[in-house]
Amino acid sequence: MKSYRKELFFNTATRREIINITPDVERALKESGIQEGLLLVNAMHITASVFINDNESGLHNDFEKWLERLAPEKPYSQYEHNGFEDNADAHLKRTVMGREVVVAVTEGRLDFGPWEQIFYYELDGMRRKRVLIKIIGD
Repeated sequence: MKSYRKELFFNTATRREIINITPDVERALKESGIQEGLLLVNAMHITASVFINDNESGLHNDFEKWLERLAPEKPYSQYEHNGFEDNADAHLKRTVMGREVVVAVTEGRLDFGPWEQIFYYELDGMRRKRVLIKIIGD
């Protein structure tokens, strides 16, 4: 069994942004040479998420609206965490959206269901952050 590790880096221009990273993950899988195994993708920051869903802009807008109703960004004073930073809402949103995804690798390809894509969801952006890709298998 072998393993492969790669990092992706992001610095978004806005506080929140959804980025389709499927092509980056597929490239890493090809670089790895692994044909059968498991692939992990996880956000390495507590205010970012990695998730799998449909690449549909209406759905992405729905995530934004839904998460903002669950944990509104403002007023900042509503959160005990806020003081040194103003990102308590991002921590809560990340908890809902999740930290990582695991995808089976079959015949050198991501073994997805219909319409599935991998996304990086920045929830407190405008600074450099990273995502880890770890692939194990043969």
